[in-house]
Amino acid sequence: MSGHLSLIAAGCILTMATRMGAMARASMRTLLLSILLAFAAPAWAQQGALTVPRNLQQLTERAAHIVRGNVVGARMERHPELGLPVLAVTLRVRETLKGPAQQTFTFRQYVWDVRDRMDAASYRKGDDVLLFMIAPSRYGLSSPAGMVQGRFRITRDGLGREQAVNGHGNAGLFEGMETQVAKDGVILSPASARLLQRPPRGPLEARELMGLVRDLAAGGR
Repeated sequence: MSGHLSLIAAGCILTMATRMGAMARASMRTLLLSILLAFAAPAWAQQGALTVPRNLQQLTERAAHIVRGNVVGARMERHPELGLPVLAVTLRVRETLKGPAQQTFTFRQYVWDVRDRMDAASYRKGDDVLLFMIAPSRYGLSSPAGMVQGRFRITRDGLGREQAVNGHGNAGLFEGMETQVAKDGVILSPASARLLQRPPRGPLEARELMGLVRDLAAGGR
């Protein structure tokens, strides 16, 4: 239904644009792109949007890069081709679990939600994060796989242990994975196999989570 509405809206905008001057047409093209991106690319949805639930194996498969690092910069800017607001985030990489290793990692994500524009989608300098990033589009835009599901914050608990939790509180993170792992023939370490036996409720030990991600990434090669 939303796809039909976006096409109707796009058609109306294009009809109006043909009757306007060059500057007006440029503005209308920007609006058209915003509508099409918002409806046709649910992977870019932001605060308050619905996303398809994905478990850890699905996030790992979907991601082209999986990196842990500290945020060194997050700023809003305009896309040079589309003229749309994008968030540019740069990490100082601590570890690469999937994809080519590099010292820094930068991605740009389309941001339509004004709340995310105001606070750089809650990326703060110094934050320790584990990101499951999809491959950039032809316009160089990317996002975490499953949006907040593929974005983990790593903090320390009262005992100094590193804990990782995604934007869904890790809910459903291991859902259906035992069957899926067995079907795909993924070899898990004993520690990873034990972790799957403990359905996540809240934060997980970062060390154990990253160990499981390494096993999944290796099994998918």
